[in-house]
Amino acid sequence: MKKIGLIGGITPESTILYYRILNQLNAASLGKSHSAEVVINSFDFGKIAKLQKENRWDLLDEMMADAGKSLENAGASCILICANTMHLCINAVRNAVKIPVIHIADATSKEIIKKRLKKVALLGTKYTMEKIFFTDVLKSFGIEAIIPNLEERNIIHNIIYDELASGIINKTSKEKYIKIIERLIKNGAEGVILGCTEIPLLIQQENVFVPVFDTTKIHATAAFNFSTKYLQQQQQQQQQ
Repeated sequence: MKKIGLIGGITPESTILYYRILNQLNAASLGKSHSAEVVINSFDFGKIAKLQKENRWDLLDEMMADAGKSLENAGASCILICANTMHLCINAVRNAVKIPVIHIADATSKEIIKKRLKKVALLGTKYTMEKIFFTDVLKSFGIEAIIPNLEERNIIHNIIYDELASGIINKTSKEKYIKIIERLIKNGAEGVILGCTEIPLLIQQENVFVPVFDTTKIHATAAFNFSTKYLQQQQQQQQQ
């Protein structure tokens, strides 16, 4: 595989998941002694969260763009923003670099289509659930998103920021998530998007009886597949 660039630290817990998944994929592909070629630009999540609350997406755009350029300069073949919410800044990153920036919602939508589902529940931060950057991509694939109600969105959001972002796994919080998911399924959700890269710390497929779409794993896998094909193409060009 070619080197993959990660814009991380948003949060550190999700970045750890990305790194682990990429290493597991490369070991499975090449043998257990192999690990992934990864370069990480890691942010201080406290600063990111503060700017989010202040609605300073202009500054966040600048920070994400600079991170993307540093990863490109470090030799990355593609870039992942290791957080669903921060895909609000994906256009700023794409405009700053010449290498692909893989969209987490695009990769997730492709997996949903494979399951032939048309209506899914979307869980994530309030930014992800309430803004349109994720749901618009789903719509472009003909997928309808069911969003939790306001009280549920507050519960989901607060657990992410107060617990999961720090690696805190609370049994009561897990029960709350499952209760929300079950209500959304009763309202017609055929599957569930774990639209925050920390939610897989709390919820897995075994907890839900409809298909679960782990955006962290899907996103990391999409980058691995891209980087592997990219390497094969380069090798073919050198042989010609």
